[in-house]
Amino acid sequence: MRILMTGAAGGVGTHLRPRLAREGRVLRLLDIVPVEPGPGEEAMTADVTDPDAMTKAMDGVDAVLHLGGHSLEQPWADILQVNINGTYVLLEAARKAGVRHVVMASSNHAVGFHPRMAEAPDYLFPRPDTFYGVSKVTLEALGSLYHDRYGLAVTCLRIGSCFERPKDTRMLSTWLSPDDCARLVEAALVADGFHIVWGISANTRRWWSLDEARAIGYEPKDDSEVYAEEVIARYGELDPGDIAYSLLGGTFCRPELHVDNLGR
Repeated sequence: MRILMTGAAGGVGTHLRPRLAREGRVLRLLDIVPVEPGPGEEAMTADVTDPDAMTKAMDGVDAVLHLGGHSLEQPWADILQVNINGTYVLLEAARKAGVRHVVMASSNHAVGFHPRMAEAPDYLFPRPDTFYGVSKVTLEALGSLYHDRYGLAVTCLRIGSCFERPKDTRMLSTWLSPDDCARLVEAALVADGFHIVWGISANTRRWWSLDEARAIGYEPKDDSEVYAEEVIARYGELDPGDIAYSLLGGTFCRPELHVDNLGR
């Protein structure tokens, strides 16, 4: 099995590479910066917005894990070209190559302006908090289109906070451990149909549902609660009135990210 991983040099890609390594599997790593391949890996330096490069990247590929693109807020032109057009270019190349399964990194920021709630549903209606969030809504919509029209099996992962350990009190609720991230990706790589699932560990304090992820075979094993005492001692409890606690998108909803404050 050959899996194309875009954004392989990024944080999530770096966490996943050793965790997705399997005998009989090849990871084709693609990024705009050079990546040094290890055993069982291939590497390509390319831009996801380049149709010719993506056509070449799909050669011999069985499944795609799309992590590439801007991961923070950027001016609209950059988001449009890289995150939105890049996703279209990738899906079109996958379709033409006959790739069966595509797994794509969406984000909680696709629904960021929803108030915090217990067990937020997987298919929560979009309320993006940024242009970045809009790009993830569009990614999900493109995934739905390419499933319904062309028959691709597409799973969109609304990832929370994927780090080795929670970095602040909010992440006790939104944390996705790298090990659980790999478990979720493995389930998504063989899931038929179209799915939107939350990318989250089995956190005691989680805000989001695990129902759809479990329906495709994901069984999380980690819980941020093992870090809770240490994290709260350092950062304190969240203020219910703080935007980091009151809205699903947290500080991505803050006024400072208004378009007039972004560079051109």
